[in-house]
This record gives sequence, C-alpha cells and structure tokens, in this order.
Amino acid sequence: MEVDQMSPIIQSSFKNAQHIVFLTGAGVSTPSGIPDYRSNNGLYTAHKNAEYYLSHTCLTQEPQVFYDYVTQNLYKPDAQPNVIHRVQSALTQQDRATIVTQNIDNLYRVADAKHLVEFHGNLYHVYCQKCGATVDWHEYLKKPVHADCGGQLRPDVVLYEEGLNQDNINRAVAAMSNADLIVITGTSMRVYPFAGLLDYRNPGAPVIVINQEPLSFPFQFEMVQEDAAAFYDQLEI
Repeated sequence: MEVDQMSPIIQSSFKNAQHIVFLTGAGVSTPSGIPDYRSNNGLYTAHKNAEYYLSHTCLTQEPQVFYDYVTQNLYKPDAQPNVIHRVQSALTQQDRATIVTQNIDNLYRVADAKHLVEFHGNLYHVYCQKCGATVDWHEYLKKPVHADCGGQLRPDVVLYEEGLNQDNINRAVAAMSNADLIVITGTSMRVYPFAGLLDYRNPGAPVIVINQEPLSFPFQFEMVQEDAAAFYDQLEI
C-alpha cells in the first residue's frame, strides 16, 4: 500500500512490539549521503569491476588495488546518522529492538544503537593480517601497512569469497526466532545469506516492509511503499 500518513495499525504494531527486528540495507544510509550498490548511481553501476575490487582475491593478489578502491569509495567519515538510524537506535536503547544490518558504514554505532548485529562487519574496525592487532582506522586511511610489524591492514568486513562471522549469524537467527515484529527497511532482501534470515523468523511475527520499490515474499506481509526517511520521521515511539 502507498501511504501519505502513518497507518494506525502500523503505528500500533510498533507501539505494542517488545522484540522488534530491523533488517536493513544500503537504502537506510543513502539519506546520509552514502551511495548504495545496485541503483543507477550505485557503486556496482559506476564501477563494473566493483565485486572484484571487494573480493578476497583482490585483497590478497592486488592489495594496493583493493586498498585504493576501498579507501576512495567506501569510507565516508563525515556522514552522519539520519532519522532512520536514530529512530531504530532509540528503540534498541529501550531494549525493544535488535538491528541486523548489511551496512558496514558505522552509522548505527554513531547513533548509539544498543542491540546491533553488523552482518557484514564494519569498515571502521581495522586490523593487521600479520599480527592481529586492531589499528585505528585513521591510520589505515594514511597507509595500508601496520607501522608496528609491517603487516597488511584490512577492514573487518566480509568480502566476496569470505565466510560470515558465526557469532553474527547466531545472534541474528536468535533475534529472528524471538521477534514479535520484523521490519525490513532499505534492502531488496535478494542477497544471501542475509535474505535467508527470513527462514528463521518467528512465524507469528508480522512483517512490515518499508521500501520505495515493492518487494515480494511467499508469506503475508505489509508493504509500505514510501520513502523510508519520511516513514520514520512520522513514527511515534
């Protein structure tokens, strides 16, 4: 359905829920000036080899190419959380919600999200592949070599050809199975294994989708075809 004003039913769903799970993707951060991946202006559209640049193969075989691409295109340290981050994070601070996000841009942490699963990691957590030490991301943006041991630095994100963090999977699955409301925002839910989290949802939990493009699922859900920032700006929590 297309809405200009918040539906009372949807508003009450948020008011009454105690275990909300937000499943979010790149569309949450585009209002903060961070480009998404697959839209007309997305990274994968602008750079035809983007998936290679963000692969384990590129990291290991052409580390300078990987470093240049990531630091020039993914890091947006001046970006600030928008109303979507702020409202969702406020609900986690009330111990009423968990955020499971595909985003690696750190904006939920800036917004002080409490129950947060960064499914694909975080660009701003950087470590040395040689000694394992954590290194300040500011240092990484200056050079990709660890000053202490000479090892190659990398952001703690899941690249193509790499496996997911098992703890993140476990936490996300537990949240989904315990949810009494599931809210999908800013993601097409087409990328696996993230999309597979829906298989673990509590079957009694209603699902609300807030997205400008309609989505399709083999189960009942409420489609709010609207700008997500406008939706969260109206939401009373």
